[in-house]
Amino acid sequence: MPAAEPGAPAAGVLHVVATPIGNLGDLSPRAQQVLRTVAAICAEDTRHTRQLLSQFGIATPLLALHEHNEEAIAQRLVARLQAGESLALVSDAGTPLVSDPGFRLVRAAREAGIRVSPVPGPSALVAALSVAGLPSDRFAFEGFLPAKAAARRERLAALAAEPRTLIFYESAHRIDGMLADAAAAFGGERRAVLSRELTKLFETVLDGPLSALHARVLADADQRRGEFVVIVEGAGEEGDARLVEGRRVYGLLVAHLPPSAAAKLAAEITGAPRKLLYGS
Repeated sequence: MPAAEPGAPAAGVLHVVATPIGNLGDLSPRAQQVLRTVAAICAEDTRHTRQLLSQFGIATPLLALHEHNEEAIAQRLVARLQAGESLALVSDAGTPLVSDPGFRLVRAAREAGIRVSPVPGPSALVAALSVAGLPSDRFAFEGFLPAKAAARRERLAALAAEPRTLIFYESAHRIDGMLADAAAAFGGERRAVLSRELTKLFETVLDGPLSALHARVLADADQRRGEFVVIVEGAGEEGDARLVEGRRVYGLLVAHLPPSAAAKLAAEITGAPRKLLYGS
């Protein structure tokens, strides 16, 4: 950590503040205090955050920080922190950096020796996992899948043998296709939980086999509205065994074939996802 120059003001703190994913009552007293007292709040969408702040009578200045400008303004914000100002970082909803901007600013601040302090609170993935009834001791957060169908199917196929519980975010206009592709990749009987509009008025948590969840979403237009967290049970021992066997076969074949050909053949022989074999 770089030492401060003699006589220089003490550096400020970058507070990473979680905000409600729906219910305004989830903005903690500590979060409110931090948002009131910092010099400025870096927000993904200043219009959205201004509406939240107005509900609590908070008038702190807002700065736009999003995926299109974050890299360009990160050093400018670090300079303000080094000059002694404290700043807050928020996203539109939930915990910043989780499928939201902020990573570049946090990294730049830490590299400059600035203290980065979390103000924990709402997170859609943790909220959904807590009520899913699926194993939560080990899980993999995949965020949003690719928007294009071919890339989405390829990503899901690569996860088919993953033994950990899988967590995805999805939007209303892609939930139908995502569930159909997940059922095809994982098998329609793989257990899953679909959480929609968590903490909001129309909160819904559905569970069952992937094929049944897809059918329910198709049959009810209301279940295709809002924001979604999809949690899928891991492949378990069967999938793990396929992956172990696939890697064993790949190890034998790669001594005689190019890696890509060895992975393709091992996947065909064992049923393990090719992408998890290549280079293993």
